[in-house]
Amino acid sequence: MAVVPDSWEWLTDGANWTGADGVLQRLGEHLALTFVSLGIACAVALPVAVVLGHLGKGGALAVNLSNVGRAVPTFAVLVLLIIALGSASHWPTILALVLFAVPPLLTNTYVGMRQIDRDAVEAARGMGMTGGQMLRRIELPLALPFVMSGVRSAAVQVVATATLAALPGEGGLGRIITAGYAQYDTAKVVAGAILVTWLALLVEGVFLLLQRLVSPTRKSRPARRPARSTHQMEFT
Repeated sequence: MAVVPDSWEWLTDGANWTGADGVLQRLGEHLALTFVSLGIACAVALPVAVVLGHLGKGGALAVNLSNVGRAVPTFAVLVLLIIALGSASHWPTILALVLFAVPPLLTNTYVGMRQIDRDAVEAARGMGMTGGQMLRRIELPLALPFVMSGVRSAAVQVVATATLAALPGEGGLGRIITAGYAQYDTAKVVAGAILVTWLALLVEGVFLLLQRLVSPTRKSRPARRPARSTHQMEFT
């Protein structure tokens, strides 16, 4: 089990964190791939899911089609995109990650829109709100926790899957793992895997906190009544 202390030694060596192939450089590349891919996926999936959830039509088909996409291995999609687009740009990796991120975004957002209390929607309609007003003021705020849950799930999956970007020669923390394999350095391979795990857990924690912050139940929680003092109890 010498690989554990060897991996820890690799991680605590400052020389491994700087330079063109250092951890900080690879971390920046990994985060860039993650957030560009996640941003594109959100821009594609969220508006579609919101509109379908608001209308209540066609959503089930869209969700089922997106779920079918989960059965296709991301690595296979990446290989096909590299063959079609070439490996000279980042787009094959980004598009593969986008396709991987769309299903949880689409599914969670649509489900959140459809699980809104219909009495609240009918009350808003009875007050004379238009469809757009109901969407902005009632439906989206109530569905926001489900939307954030989908974003959190997609972000964590993309962070973990972006490791595959190293296989066609892209950047990211996966390059540390592939370099370790090429150098027959097991400690470096394990250190790279640990870094990816830490990053995924950090992203999970950040988005979980954001999800709790936007929860309507948190904002509508009643204020706690002050405790009655001993003096007041004596004269009650």
